[in-house]
Amino acid sequence: MIPYFHLDVIHLGPISIQVWGLFVALGILAGASVSTWMAKRRGQDPNLIWDLTFWVIIGAMIFGRLFHIIYEPAFYFNSPIEFLKFWNGGMSVMGGFIGSVIFGILFLRKRRVDIWSYADTAIFGLPFGLFIGRIGCFLLNEHPGRFTNFFLGVKFPDGARHDLGLYLSLNGLVLFCIFLLLAHRKVKVGTYIVVFLVWKGIARFLLDFLRATNGPIVDVRYFGFTPAQYVAVLMFSFGVWFFFKKLSKKN
Repeated sequence: MIPYFHLDVIHLGPISIQVWGLFVALGILAGASVSTWMAKRRGQDPNLIWDLTFWVIIGAMIFGRLFHIIYEPAFYFNSPIEFLKFWNGGMSVMGGFIGSVIFGILFLRKRRVDIWSYADTAIFGLPFGLFIGRIGCFLLNEHPGRFTNFFLGVKFPDGARHDLGLYLSLNGLVLFCIFLLLAHRKVKVGTYIVVFLVWKGIARFLLDFLRATNGPIVDVRYFGFTPAQYVAVLMFSFGVWFFFKKLSKKN
């Protein structure tokens, strides 16, 4: 099993670097860089990918924060001002994804380019970015799971548990490897969108059953499911719809 360790700040002399923010930033840069590589390969404008990344980040920050309220409704209803204190932490990746989609589509529409083509290119680097960004969650131990004897379990102070930060990071790495394999084949535009939505939807829905039901950090559940699981179902459903709507048609 993996020994327990907690790292939230890196001190470099007088400079203090927040670990979570550092890995999120590295994940964004890495994911966008990979997507620009794909854009060049497809003959698209790589600068547009960087512009798209900027607006995607804005959307992710706004909706990631908004969606986080669903996880702690009582806290934010009792102290609404806390919503503005984003430096205290509290972001939802699934909410951020919704915001990214909305802002991304609006940006691409304004630039009058093929939305699905550029979205497919942009999403190619997303799994790699999630792989790096989720390392920050793992180092902060923000997503403890149920007790386990699994060899990838982490020895938390109260016992060995699944660590969803680690699992979600590895999930991103595996999905990116699949994308690299697809990149060596002649696939239709939209393939990466479909594979990401279906894979991510299934993986997140199943992994959230491993989240802790007791301990210091327990995610809120509505009718037995986490908020992320409901979003995961929507992601999977849209991925299936997109496949039959776009990819299953003959060229």
